[in-house]
Amino acid sequence: MSDAVLKQDKDLHKVLDKGFVRLIEFMGGDQRAVESARVSFGSVSKGEALDKKLIEYLLEHGHFSPFEHSVFQFHIKCPIFVARQWMRHRIASYNEISARYTEVHDEFYAPEAFRGQDKINRQGSVRAGALDQARMLAAYDKAIKASYEAYKELLDAGAAREMARMVLPVAQYTQFHWTINARSLLNFLKLRLDSHAQYEIQQFAVAIREIFAEKMPWTWEAFKKLDEKTTA
Repeated sequence: MSDAVLKQDKDLHKVLDKGFVRLIEFMGGDQRAVESARVSFGSVSKGEALDKKLIEYLLEHGHFSPFEHSVFQFHIKCPIFVARQWMRHRIASYNEISARYTEVHDEFYAPEAFRGQDKINRQGSVRAGALDQARMLAAYDKAIKASYEAYKELLDAGAAREMARMVLPVAQYTQFHWTINARSLLNFLKLRLDSHAQYEIQQFAVAIREIFAEKMPWTWEAFKKLDEKTTA
């Protein structure tokens, strides 16, 4: 799908400077979870109020399998370093664009500012006003441009795409299709919306949260209520 078509897609949520989350397909919903739970008793829907209470009960008591019958398929565009964190969520299906088959575009993540190292959380970062942002951003931009120039030079010299790509940084944008059921998606959101998650992947989780809340509002409200209860 071309960039022009993607920009007109109403299901596309822009993230960071060049990324996006786009819902391709959705199957199921709140009612599907209800029906999948009640089939155990040979029962059906008992009306909105009782169905909502059932969803709350299922989540609170760890009965998650009914939510596996609702499935989301997304088209994701994000920096490689975000994708590598993302793909740790293994209960899902992934198909990523290959730099062996296609030539990489000049698309790299450009942060608005650099964060400093968190002194308490060794894998985290914090806003740091004392950093020389101009110097850091200039160094970053210089390295990105140099890596892409080296990539193009290698291709022009006859290097295979699968080898020329080795000079590219993890700031390069990649794209993949991601298919995941609602149960696993709730786990993704719980972890990646957390304040300890890296800022960049948090922004993608925010976009996905909006889509989830639109498609499965009862489940999302119940999930939020339970999360607030357990973290209070």
